[in-house]
Amino acid sequence: MANQHKHPAIHNAMWPGLVGKGPGSEPFIDLETMLDLTAVAEVDGIRFDGVDLFLASPHTDINSTDDDLKRLADDIARRQLVVGSLVAPIWPPTGGGSAMGSAQERRNFLTQVRKACAIGKKLRDLGIRRYGVVRIDSAGSPSDWAKDPAGNTKRIAKTFRDACLIAEDNGERLAAEGEICWGGMHSWKRMVELLEMVNRPKTLGFQADMAHSLLYTLGYNAPEDRLLPENFDWSQQEVLMEALRKVTHALRPWTIDFHVAQNDGTVRGSGSHDKTGRHCVANDPNGKMDIVAVAGLWMRGENGAPTRAYEHICWDGCMFPNATMLAAKTWNDVLGTLIAVRNAHGWD
Repeated sequence: MANQHKHPAIHNAMWPGLVGKGPGSEPFIDLETMLDLTAVAEVDGIRFDGVDLFLASPHTDINSTDDDLKRLADDIARRQLVVGSLVAPIWPPTGGGSAMGSAQERRNFLTQVRKACAIGKKLRDLGIRRYGVVRIDSAGSPSDWAKDPAGNTKRIAKTFRDACLIAEDNGERLAAEGEICWGGMHSWKRMVELLEMVNRPKTLGFQADMAHSLLYTLGYNAPEDRLLPENFDWSQQEVLMEALRKVTHALRPWTIDFHVAQNDGTVRGSGSHDKTGRHCVANDPNGKMDIVAVAGLWMRGENGAPTRAYEHICWDGCMFPNATMLAAKTWNDVLGTLIAVRNAHGWD
């Protein structure tokens, strides 16, 4: 497999070493191990260009000192990697608060955004980060949002506008990741509504994750916005592609950060609102998408040309078992998939 395009850069996410792990589950996988797994992956002489980071312990403390960040930058650079996008820990368990919550909760949310943006700037100043965004979400559940849909969407939009001011002060851009588990962002229509209400397209955009956006078409947590019928026959790939075309037509103009991923169409969780998605490994036989074809819906505009809206693409593979995470084959398969996506939809 040869490189056919130079851009976008290819990154691996570090947070799969943390998300869904810890007390009551499998142990966390430390950042050093995640970096090593990424650095040694290779397909026909091609390697990952960089990593996207989760700004929370035990990986990268949101309260990291300048010395901590210098050590982090050196640690990543010696592996011939760079840093791209950063996940701000805006949720209550990590020191943040709901973007539609009380005044104190919203202040906590903004404090974490401020710290994340400051880290982003420092990593740029250290020369290890030349591109990427700071990722956020509403940090509130669809069930809480549903108690006052109009009012809660307005509160989220206000919090996001305040976050934009913080980002601009630090030369950063924010990307809201659409997932069915985040209130006000839990359907493709609600996501567009929120982005339009914030109305700061130069500062706040959309982070598209292929696994999560697939679930938008199924209407989990928002059946009124589903695009595929119940008991959908997954062999009808053109019907699936048409549904995804509707989602990408609506959200692609806002997309400034992109996660390549796979999904088997299932969710976990219970209740009428709070289901959430899962990711599959790159070559999972139960994966529902032609990854390269669906990536093209996000990476190419209506005219068929690459949008060039972001300088890197990142693989997101949350909640894989540790045995899968620690296998070299997992990351070689991921890297091969990302190379195929870049070869099909990249640019020079």
